[in-house]
Formats: sequence, C-alpha cells, structure tokens
Amino acid sequence: MTLQKKEKISIVECPRDAMQGLKEFIPTKKKVDYLNQLLKVGFHTIDFGSFVSPKAIPQLRDTAEVLQGLDSDLLKKNRLLAIVANLRGAKAASEHRQIDYLGYPFSISETFQLRNTNATIDESLDRLSDILEIAKDSNKEMVVYLSMGFGNPYGDPWNAEIVIKWSEILYSLGVRILMLSDTIGVARPDSISYIFSQVIPILPEVIFGAHFHTAPHNWEEKIESAYNSGCRRFDGAIKGYGGCPMAKDELTGNMPTENVLSFFNDRRIETGINEVEFEKAIFHSSKVFPLH
Repeated sequence: MTLQKKEKISIVECPRDAMQGLKEFIPTKKKVDYLNQLLKVGFHTIDFGSFVSPKAIPQLRDTAEVLQGLDSDLLKKNRLLAIVANLRGAKAASEHRQIDYLGYPFSISETFQLRNTNATIDESLDRLSDILEIAKDSNKEMVVYLSMGFGNPYGDPWNAEIVIKWSEILYSLGVRILMLSDTIGVARPDSISYIFSQVIPILPEVIFGAHFHTAPHNWEEKIESAYNSGCRRFDGAIKGYGGCPMAKDELTGNMPTENVLSFFNDRRIETGINEVEFEKAIFHSSKVFPLH
C-alpha cells in the first residue's frame, strides 16, 4: 500500500467549527484576540470563519470584520480557510487576499446535503464546479469536506465503495484536498482503516485528511487507525469544542486538538506546533468559551 508522506503531520485548528453552533454571540474582539493567539501556534491551517447566510449561522456573521482585525505579520506565516456553501459566499470570500482556502461541505447523504446546504447532491455538485472556478480565478485552493464519510444515520445508502466513488468524482472536478468527515461521531477503527487504505492509493495526488467528531473514550483509536492507513492531515478544535448537533449526543464533539498533539508527540512525529504558544491558546480558550 502506498502511504502519504510520513515526515510531518498537518494539524488544522477549527475555531469556526467550535463557535458556529453557540447561541450566545461571541464578541468580535474576543474572536480576533483568540485567533491572533492561534496564529502564533504553528498550525498548518486555521479554519477561522465562514461566508454563509447570517440567518443560517448568526455566530459567524462578523467573519469579514474578524479577518480585518487579525495581525498582518502573523497572517504572513499562516494559512486561513473559510467555509462557503454557495456562489455568493464563495465570491465574498474570494475578495479577501488573506484567505488561502475555500472549504465546501459536500455530503454523500442526500438527506444531510439538503439539511446542510439546501441543495440535492446533484445541485451541490454543480455548485461546487462553479465555486472551483471562483477559487481558481482568485488563486485559492479548495478543501472539500466529504461529510458522512464514515456512516449515515438517515438510512441513505452508504458503504466504502460509495465514498471512493465520490472521491473519484470530486478529483475529476479538480479537488485535491479531501477531508473525510465523521459527521456524527460513528466512525469505527475498521471502517476508518478500510476507507483510507483503499482511497489513498487510488488517488495518490489527493491529500486526504480526517475531520473526526468523537466521544472522550474513543478518540485515540480513530487517530491511530487513520494514521496507520496513510492519513497525514487532521482537523481538531481545542478542548473538543463544537461538533455536529445531528449527533444527538452531548459527549460527541470535535476531536480535541490537545489529544491529536499528544498522540503524535508520544510517537515523536513532527507536527510543527509551538507547545508554549499552544498552552497559551488553551488558556485563552476559556475566555472565549466560558460556559462550554
């Protein structure tokens, strides 16, 4: 089996995912201060905000304002990702030179795609094709999240072959970074291993990553299964804040970034993370998420 490069792990911090579901609005200044601290840590990328309808995600209605408040010197050393769900959002995000990546949620579940982006899978595919053109014209790269990558709670057809099929379709459109997403926290070690070990050799030009949601007791087996099967890019959120409301389990949140770091530090695998600045970021997070 051909694995992806082993020399360094790419860790993506996702404050956007951590914040987006909170009902109480986090003041813009608090977001800016927190992100400026995260920019000192050395993450591969920071998933910092989204250009979607304020009605859909009111918490992130100030993404453009937040972006303008970030430290320009720190931005030179970092990569930023913003989530978009339609052409309007993609065009708005593409106007900001500080943004390096446009992230798009694509689901192989018809039910979830409709709930998440108000589009069928076919409509979403057409939408993505147009967004890819916008990304190309604005010198940005696409990151596509293949949600329901490890299971489906809605009864739609799901198996590894379907995941592989859609990965190949997205590759044919020009997508080169695919995050397989454990949207509802159901991924098991065997399914993680099987899917990554199958799809990575088939599409060696694609960077495959893992966006796991997890409960406290089974986080390690997910990272281990993905890494051993060739995955070298991992999303996380400090303290596991956030997660998918569809999980209907208050213990299922984002993969805690500190757990990801611990896993790779224990194995002396390079992450590029400044541990001192990361500890400061953990402390700072309590000011941003005081009730969570």
